[in-house]
Amino acid sequence: MTAPIRVLVVDDSASVRQTLCQILDTAPDITVLGTAADPFVAARRIQEEVPDVIILDLEMPRMDGLTFLRKIMAQKPIPVIICSTLTEAGSRILFEVLEAGAVDVLPKPRIDTRQFLVESSVRVCDAVRAAARSRLRPRSAERRVETKLSADAMLPPPVTTRRVAGTEPIVCIGASTGGTEALRDVLEVLPAESPGIVIVQHMPERFTAAFARRLDGLCAVSVKEAEDGDPVRPGQALIAPGGRHLLVQRIGGHYAVAVKDGPLVSRHRPSVDVMFRSAAQCAGANALGIIMTGMGDDGANGLLEMRRAGAQTIAQDEESCVVFGMPKEAIERGAAAKVMPLDRIHLEILRFGASQPLGRTA
Repeated sequence: MTAPIRVLVVDDSASVRQTLCQILDTAPDITVLGTAADPFVAARRIQEEVPDVIILDLEMPRMDGLTFLRKIMAQKPIPVIICSTLTEAGSRILFEVLEAGAVDVLPKPRIDTRQFLVESSVRVCDAVRAAARSRLRPRSAERRVETKLSADAMLPPPVTTRRVAGTEPIVCIGASTGGTEALRDVLEVLPAESPGIVIVQHMPERFTAAFARRLDGLCAVSVKEAEDGDPVRPGQALIAPGGRHLLVQRIGGHYAVAVKDGPLVSRHRPSVDVMFRSAAQCAGANALGIIMTGMGDDGANGLLEMRRAGAQTIAQDEESCVVFGMPKEAIERGAAAKVMPLDRIHLEILRFGASQPLGRTA
């Protein structure tokens, strides 16, 4: 029997520590190793026994959480999940904690934190499981889980026998845990003349706009949070807004995105499966699908549908993934034509763009 995931909760609020412990105790595969009211108590606890995962607040007495995170990553790297009110939408510190090595971020509101955490209990436990499986880069009663829906909840399966006429090339990328920095690694080295890109990165609602602005300031390609009806243009990357699905639509010889509400698909909204399926339907062989680091299987079926529709498909390899979950599922289902490290993915995007002249006809 697999040993449970041992979690250390570090937060100066006694009520938050209690609530998180109650949530984690409902999961049979997770156990609370201990709690700490500040980083100094946490450091002593880690000396006694090293946890598998740390849930860490940022606002604490004697030492802030970001400083403690940096010390952990420099001295004894442990998967860390940040759970704080400071990581609200647009907050600069959100990206500082991700760059410092945090595996995931769980935002909490300044009001009624306890109720928010209880309602997010599935998300909290899933984040702990993903963190426990992550590869760190150098530097109450049992809750019932909702039925896992497929992309059928948003659009019908693609008709694989229908031939898609030639259009502009389009690149579709899906990622989850570890994806924020992986996407930066890929987009930052792409030239401005790259093919149009659409992205689903699992992130909390309202966070994707700030994430897109951050990438836009770092990359030669322009990056923005997708809005309904946005055209997919060469030299631009569109990121699905948190809490809404992104679908690719064909308009003549070009593409645009539709941003829609809908149920959770593969337990996510936005869902990579939804985006990949829409690309399989309207782009076919003119698309490149890429599935990157993340826990679970969102995107695996959609990538297979893209491959069957004639698209080129890639999965990030295990060694370069923070969590080898989504790519592993895609590989096992035969969805990935190629498996490659993160630092080669941008080269495949450029190769794909060069092999698909803009506006070519069938």
